Amino acid sequence: MQQPSFSVSGAARQFSHAGSLQYETSSSYTFQQRTNMSQRDEVQKFEQGRIKVLQEERLHIQKKTFTKWMNSFLTKVRMEVDDLFVDLADGRKLLKLLEIISGEKLAKPNNGRMRVHKIENVNKSLAFLHTKVRLESIGAEDIVDGNPRLILGLIWTIILRFQIQEIEIQLDEENESSERKSAKDALLLWAQRKTHGYSGVEIKDFSGSWRTGLGFNALIHAHRPDIFDYNSLVGNKNIDNLNHAFDVANNELEIPSLLDAEDIDTSRPDEKSIMTYVASYYHTFARMKNEEKSGRRIAK
Repeated sequence: MQQPSFSVSGAARQFSHAGSLQYETSSSYTFQQRTNMSQRDEVQKFEQGRIKVLQEERLHIQKKTFTKWMNSFLTKVRMEVDDLFVDLADGRKLLKLLEIISGEKLAKPNNGRMRVHKIENVNKSLAFLHTKVRLESIGAEDIVDGNPRLILGLIWTIILRFQIQEIEIQLDEENESSERKSAKDALLLWAQRKTHGYSGVEIKDFSGSWRTGLGFNALIHAHRPDIFDYNSLVGNKNIDNLNHAFDVANNELEIPSLLDAEDIDTSRPDEKSIMTYVASYYHTFARMKNEEKSGRRIAK
């Protein structure tokens, strides 16, 4: 009986081929792993970069809005802020802003130009604010050194305290003893009530709800329907409606144009900037209403 032949060289070739397949498979798997990791890293870097860009854009928009807001008060005393991160360093404009917006007399600023004098002035402002709100993680040096995020945070705190916190709206307009909304919730409720029934307007927040520009126009029309025909705006481009509202508010009602239309016609407009601007509408129309009441009382 013939024995099956066994070739050592053939077995060696088979072993070598199997080893080669195993090595190639392993190499291919390792390469794929590295490729996947590289792709994930690239996606993560892109996302982080995009987030940083969006944050920088938001800071830029807030800087513009808050600068215009400050100047709407400082122009009354012939002062002006050009660069928010630079012009508050000596503390004098900050002190003057707080005097105007609070109606209270603050300590006189030191007119010296040394760093110690600047810190002294900013500390006077912070000391006053500490009697009104709770301030954390901010010192005079942060303002003097021009820390962007902390300066924006400080101005936003001032806006909240002196422009938004004091707003109160009754839930039941017919019942004076009904529960009241205050601050941000009250401002939102006020805007919702005033724009109710206007075509193309549904105010749900202080961001995307204002993108079309119709919300701002509806607020103006609700108080001054004599100025323009609201229905003629429906269907217009967002930019056109935004610019229309900002121009009418500025020219007819003396509400400063704090916003740029291009900054609002985006997927996620800045909430703080829109709140600041809508609060300007609220205070303007509240003042008009009080003046009308005073006029009627005098007429009697």
